[in-house]
Amino acid sequence: MSVTNKIIPQEIIRIKRNGGTLNETDINGFVSGLVDGNFSDSQVGAMAMAIFQHGMTVDERVAFTKAMMHSGDVLSWEGFDGPIVDKHSTGGVGDKVSFMLAAIVSACGGYVPMISGRGLGHTGGTSDKLESIAGFNVKPTISEFKRIVKEVGVAIISQTDNLAPADKRLYSIRDVTATVESIPLITASILSKKLAAGLDALVMDVKVGNGAMMNNLDDARALADSIVNVANGAGVKTQAIITDMNQVLGSSAGNAVEMYETVKYLTGKQREPRLHQVVKSLATAMLINTNLAANEKDADKKIESVLSTGLAAEVFERMIAALGGPKNFVESPWDSMSKANIITEVRAEQHGYIAQMDTRAVGMSVVGLGGGRTAPNQQVDHTVGFDRILPLGVQVNRGEVIARVHAKDQDSANLAIAQFNSALSYTEDSPELPPVIY
Repeated sequence: MSVTNKIIPQEIIRIKRNGGTLNETDINGFVSGLVDGNFSDSQVGAMAMAIFQHGMTVDERVAFTKAMMHSGDVLSWEGFDGPIVDKHSTGGVGDKVSFMLAAIVSACGGYVPMISGRGLGHTGGTSDKLESIAGFNVKPTISEFKRIVKEVGVAIISQTDNLAPADKRLYSIRDVTATVESIPLITASILSKKLAAGLDALVMDVKVGNGAMMNNLDDARALADSIVNVANGAGVKTQAIITDMNQVLGSSAGNAVEMYETVKYLTGKQREPRLHQVVKSLATAMLINTNLAANEKDADKKIESVLSTGLAAEVFERMIAALGGPKNFVESPWDSMSKANIITEVRAEQHGYIAQMDTRAVGMSVVGLGGGRTAPNQQVDHTVGFDRILPLGVQVNRGEVIARVHAKDQDSANLAIAQFNSALSYTEDSPELPPVIY
C-alpha cells in the first residue's frame, strides 16, 4: 500500500511561526492550498502573520514568487512588434500614475499589459478607479486582453481568476489581517502577477513616507532591493525608483475624482507638478529600459511630444472604449461617472504654511467615506473622496479652502472634514519639503 504525503497546513504554519525556513515542498504546499482551499481563511491569515513576523530568505522569496506565478496562466506575447513593459506601484494615496504612464509609454511604441490590484488598506486600487466609469470591464477574457493590448497598445485590467490565482486570495486576506506591510509578501504578490504577464521589462515605483506601506527610506530600499533581485533573478529586466508619499499625490484622492484628474493631466488642463515629475521619471525609465529611447533627453522629448499632440490622451480614450467604457471619456468624463451627493469645502483651521500631512489618515478617511474596503467583498462608493487638495508648503489663512470633500451625506462629509483638518499641521515659516524622487 502506497502512502502519499498529504500537506498538513498547521505543520507548515508551525515551521514559519517558529522562525524556520520553508523548503520548496512546503512553499508549493501553501500555494496549492491557497488555490484549492486546503488552507482555510484563518490558516492563510495565520501563515501571512507568521511570514510578517519572521520574514523569508531570498531563496524562499524566489520559490514563493515562482510558485504563485505558476499557480495559473502565464501569458506569452508572440507576434508583437515592440517591447512588453509594465510599471507597478507599491501603493499610496492619490496614486493615479498608472493611467497617464501607460498611455504615454504606449503612445511611444511600447505595449503595456497592466494587471492592476484593488484597494489595499489605506491605499486606493487602480481597478476600483476604472470601475468609476460606467460600462468599463476590468475583467475581460485573456484573449480579449491580448487583442486590446495589440490593437490599442495598452489595457489596464483587474487580476483575472486565472492569473496568479494564489495571490488573488492571499491579497484579499492580507488586507483584512494587518499583514500588508511585509516585504516578502509584497515582493511575491507584485512579481507573481507581473512575471505571469510575460514582461520584457518592469519599472517599480516604490513609495516611501507616511502614506506608503514603507514609512522610512531604509524599508523602501529593502523592498526595492527585494523586488529588483527576485525579478532580475527570474529573468525580467527590472528597475526600482523610490518616490515620495508624505502627501497625497496630485490633487485628488478617491475613485471618480482621480479619473477626472487623469483626464485633466492627459489633456494638459492641470498637471500637478509632483505628479508630473513622478510620471515623467517612471516613463523615462520604461522607455530607456526597452530601448524605445536612447537616453533621458530623448525620452523627455518623446514624452512631451505624445502629451502635447494629444496622442497619449487618444490612446487612453481608445483603451477606455475597448474595455466597454464610452468612446468620448476624455472629452466628457462626467457623462459616464456619477458625482457624490454632497460636495463641500474643507477650510483651514489656522494661518500658516501647510507643513505636514498624515497621508495615511487621509487615505483612511476616503475608506471611511466608502471609497475603500474594510472587508474583502465590500462594495466601493466610487463617488466619494477629496479633490482640490493643496500641497505641502502652501501658505494659507484661516478659513481658506484647502480641499473639497465628496460624500454620500452631510454627516460623513462633516466627519471627513474634521479628519482632513486633523491630518494637517502648520508652521509659521516655510517648511523644508521632502524630495519627490529619492
